[in-house]
Amino acid sequence: MEYIIIPALIIIVIAVIISNIKIVPQANAYVVERLGAFHATWGTGLHFKIPFIDRVAKKVSLKEQVIDFPPQPVITSDNVTMQIDTVVYFQITDPKLYAYGVERPISAIENLTATTLRNIIGDMELDHTLTSRDIINSKIRVILDEATDAWGIKVNRVELKNIIPPKEIQDSMEKQMKAERERRAKILDAEGEKRSAILIAEGQKESAVLRAEAIRETKIREAQGEAEAILSVQRALADSIKLLNEAAPSEGVLTIKSLEAFEKAADGKATKIIIPSNIQGLAGLAASLKEVMDTETPKK
Repeated sequence: MEYIIIPALIIIVIAVIISNIKIVPQANAYVVERLGAFHATWGTGLHFKIPFIDRVAKKVSLKEQVIDFPPQPVITSDNVTMQIDTVVYFQITDPKLYAYGVERPISAIENLTATTLRNIIGDMELDHTLTSRDIINSKIRVILDEATDAWGIKVNRVELKNIIPPKEIQDSMEKQMKAERERRAKILDAEGEKRSAILIAEGQKESAVLRAEAIRETKIREAQGEAEAILSVQRALADSIKLLNEAAPSEGVLTIKSLEAFEKAADGKATKIIIPSNIQGLAGLAASLKEVMDTETPKK
């Protein structure tokens, strides 16, 4: 009989020992009581509790947690009732205070959030409420964080998830938003037409300027060409006079040149030509000589 009892006792002792070995996971903490009073907070790792004396009173997660509270009715300062639901991000920083500070801490946070929200929204008008989410979030977070500090909880962030005004106000807001969109569309169209007209006018202006520049450039080039032609003629005339002066021409050569100039003048469109007296005699002589030559030349 003893051979059966002793091994059984050994097995029971081993089982008890094993059952009292506790491993606390990462990002968790265990609140341990000894004989009904708080004894210790176990962090991550291996721990052993005394059988029948120690007990794990509460297992606490140290991770950041998120609570999505249902919509709460709130009334603005201009007597508009809205439904607002909030999201609270919190983290347990002191497992002991969390275990013993308040009964049902999540419910306490929910009630505190609803009360704080009503107090803040009650001092604001509807329009201000709809455009001041960040301000409301910040105010609620500060108040909650201060109140929950005694519970070992730190409130990291509070977000207003939805702000739902009454149906009639929603319809009015939608009409107002539609009218605002239409007004902005008209402004954009007008701006577009104005810009288009400006671009067309600028294009016409640039085109006219370019045409004027082209005409001016053409006239300048024509004037330059005429000036260069006149200059070339003047240079040729000057060169010819210089050559004549250098050659020291006789009176006969000068007379012949005068006849050539007279011939060119006679071929023009002038209706009256004044011939110098010295050239007139030479011209008569040339005419008489031509008649004699024509008389003496036998006809074939």
